[in-house]
Amino acid sequence: MTGESIEIAADLLIVGGGAAGCMAAVEARERAPDLDVVVMEKAHVYRSGCLAAGISALNAYIHEGESPESFLRFVRRDVHDVVRDDLVLGMARELNAQVHRVESWGLPIPRDERGLPVRRGRASVKIFGERIKPLLGKRAEASGARILNRVYATGLALRRGRVVGAYGLHARTGAFVAVRARATLVCTGGAAGLYRPSNPGSGAHRMWYCPYNTGAGLAMGIRAGAEMTSFEFRFVPLRIKDVIAPTGEVAQWLGARQINALGEPYLETRYAHLGGEKMATQDRLWATLQERRAGRGPCYLDLRGVPPRRLEGTIAAYLSMAPDAAMLMADEAFYARRDGTMAPIEIVGGEPHVVGGHGLAGYWIDERRRTTLPGLWAAGDVAGGCPKKYASGAWAEAVIAVRDMIEAARAGGAVEIDEEDAERERQRALRPLESKDGLPPAAFEERMQKILEEYAGGASRDYGCSGAELEIARLHLERLAAELDALQARDPYELMLAHEVIDRIDVARQLVEHMAHRRETRWHCYHERLDYPERDDARWLCFVNSIRRADGTIEIVERPVERVALDARLPSLVDGAALVRSGG
Repeated sequence: MTGESIEIAADLLIVGGGAAGCMAAVEARERAPDLDVVVMEKAHVYRSGCLAAGISALNAYIHEGESPESFLRFVRRDVHDVVRDDLVLGMARELNAQVHRVESWGLPIPRDERGLPVRRGRASVKIFGERIKPLLGKRAEASGARILNRVYATGLALRRGRVVGAYGLHARTGAFVAVRARATLVCTGGAAGLYRPSNPGSGAHRMWYCPYNTGAGLAMGIRAGAEMTSFEFRFVPLRIKDVIAPTGEVAQWLGARQINALGEPYLETRYAHLGGEKMATQDRLWATLQERRAGRGPCYLDLRGVPPRRLEGTIAAYLSMAPDAAMLMADEAFYARRDGTMAPIEIVGGEPHVVGGHGLAGYWIDERRRTTLPGLWAAGDVAGGCPKKYASGAWAEAVIAVRDMIEAARAGGAVEIDEEDAERERQRALRPLESKDGLPPAAFEERMQKILEEYAGGASRDYGCSGAELEIARLHLERLAAELDALQARDPYELMLAHEVIDRIDVARQLVEHMAHRRETRWHCYHERLDYPERDDARWLCFVNSIRRADGTIEIVERPVERVALDARLPSLVDGAALVRSGG
């Protein structure tokens, strides 16, 4: 019932029941069965988060002949040296153990004649993962953790500057839920839907990232004054057009090259200076845009010469994560060409996203995954500074965080919710229901997306922007945030949509401040400053961080990049001679 208030006590609270959240629940219950563990999940743990539709590979894995140190070298190169070495190494040392842990739960991982996982890319293994999320959800459920399905988080519970839990609303009843906990982990994923979607109308949610990950965990931390990092490193996926499905299955498994409309393999020719086939991920997208600008587009993944039987296996793999792509490829491959050859698949860039798994954005954390707010940890896409983590890296970060949370919970005393803090959050959370003549969430969402699209480097602007444009974006977002009192919700479902908009606007404002501050182009497309088109290591080899103060102002803080010394004799993932066909 709307207006009902519920209070729940826990030792450990996990906000978000996706890849990291489910693993955190299992780790907590197995390592500390005496502690009460609560998971607050917006949807249902069986089909929620980025793995909801399944995946065909785990993209963070240390193969035979490689090491955590060589993985770090690969990450450094791909993100042009702005990376937290300590976080990447800590995650990499946990990767394989967590992958094989999930395999022991029933995740099918094909193996080669040596019994090693089949390698799919530089640091990835092939899996049959259509049911990976139900597997994780059921394991979390069986662990004995209390799972609050369909309760979405709205804010962190604070008492004397310490996080003592979180608040949420039930998506169907509108009930206000307060969970007090001695240690809280936020792992709600990154932010999608900030920019105008690639597909209009009913296809708007057909995007690369989970459309229901709307930056809630980030926004809660922003409002509470947590330090955030690297929002300007937006992740922009290069994807199969229209269905916005991953290209890796085709590029890595089939060896399909990127070609332009003239049939030229442009990465290896015009852009060899960027590394050719070994170029950074964002540079592949940038090169694709350059080809279109030069009149040689559109660009494609070249399926000509791919054996039909091998292509059939790839189409089947897409059924595990992107069924629309499987249908498109089947149609293109078997019906489009009269001569029996395979038709190329068109590729485009998608919308920019703020994520910490593929990118750098998120909470500023230490090696134990502690945020700058006492009592709060972060893992997965919501944790910053540690890119290339993907699903298996989210599992690794979850176990690192939980191990420290258990120690903290046992060392600390009882905690209580501040009643005044809870009442303020309850009134804020339910306010859209009280608005009788306001505007619906969709109106605010469209306005926010238009602002970012046109002034903060949307796809229609080839992801580029200038300082003057960012100043306009800042002004319009400030005005939009000031108008949120007019946000109206007619029922609990619209109330959830209202909070998605509120959270996105908070993330968008932080994003624009980061983009305005970093006056260089370090990552093509991800952060393309048209007025500062060059990379500038002398000035900008640093992290751009931010803190929103109590008065609403956003303070920018620069943090140095601290290097971990690596043995030059160790193999590197960017050194082709070090790569093996398969690994364990």
